[in-house]
Amino acid sequence: MSDIDMAKLDITHEVCPMTFVHTRLALDRLPAGGKLLVRLRGAGPLDNVSRSLKLLGHVVEEIQTETDGITHQLTVLKSPAS
Repeated sequence: MSDIDMAKLDITHEVCPMTFVHTRLALDRLPAGGKLLVRLRGAGPLDNVSRSLKLLGHVVEEIQTETDGITHQLTVLKSPAS
């Protein structure tokens, strides 16, 4: 899957634990090895979502912080075992 075909999820309006729930559902729709760009807001969701994804075996390839300083983008590689 190229970056152009990367699935995207904007959960900036969600709060924990729904941030992870929506992320998990989006990953479930992807094939193993698929990529998901997750846009979220705040330090809590950033920490919780990235930690939970790693515990499930997914790889957070990149974290970018937008110019506002509180909105982040995670590039997630879905685990081949999922």
